[in-house]
Amino acid sequence: MTNRLWILGLLSIIFSCQKAEQEVEIKWQELFNGKDIQDWEIKVRNHPLNENYANTFRVEDGNLSVRYDGYEDFGNQYGHIFYKEPFSYYLLQVEYRFIGEQAPGGEGWAYRNSGAMLHSQDPESMLQDQDFPISIEGQFLGGNGTDERSTCNLCTPGTNVVMGDTLFTPHCINSNSKTFHGDQWVQANFIVLGAEEVQHLVGMDTVLSYYQLQIGGGMVSPVDSLVKIDGKLLESGYIALQSESHPIDFRRVALIDLSTIKTDRIAMTKIIKEALSLSQTKGG
Repeated sequence: MTNRLWILGLLSIIFSCQKAEQEVEIKWQELFNGKDIQDWEIKVRNHPLNENYANTFRVEDGNLSVRYDGYEDFGNQYGHIFYKEPFSYYLLQVEYRFIGEQAPGGEGWAYRNSGAMLHSQDPESMLQDQDFPISIEGQFLGGNGTDERSTCNLCTPGTNVVMGDTLFTPHCINSNSKTFHGDQWVQANFIVLGAEEVQHLVGMDTVLSYYQLQIGGGMVSPVDSLVKIDGKLLESGYIALQSESHPIDFRRVALIDLSTIKTDRIAMTKIIKEALSLSQTKGG
């Protein structure tokens, strides 16, 4: 059995295996502390690193909020806020909600659109006018009140992945999640195992999975050719949250670092299962 199939086989039983007899130690690291964004770096297109243009990223009512009241026109000024350190193997939990109206000048596709950028390039390596970081995007979409619109999709700015046994080169693919209309809170979970495998979950439901994360493809511009090395595996990287022209709140951004047990797949599976089960019991 190949390593990839071994991983898939183990993770496929996360929600069917019985609870372990021994207790597992669950250590959530709260990336957002609910008070400030001092542990984060900001990059808004056409602005220098850590210039928080128009106070786009702020803390309001205990949420990490993205707002556009200081914009006259969005003008493709895509922004990202990066946690200060990179990770490789982890479980990431993000609770978000879209609110209000889109910023003037926002693209139609960016309506109720944001995301969590996984294995992102270092923000210091981004060009000033670069639109998106090289990364794997767990795309968040909100419904328009009528049409179906899945969330926790995959987009690939400057990257490619393998789905099944085929290199996936289109920019985005939808998950099989349900649609979340209105301003309701949604819990997104991401199981990230270096360059080996990623699974997207909405709550406890796995809605998308893929393998062999690597640099490649387009949909990121301009970009430093010394950073975008096509074919290079993405073993680790930064976590970032997006500003794409629609207001959004993040009330939780938390992570369990799995790197110390990355070779113990059974222990990893137990911790992931227990952590996600408890987060549902506590209501997120």
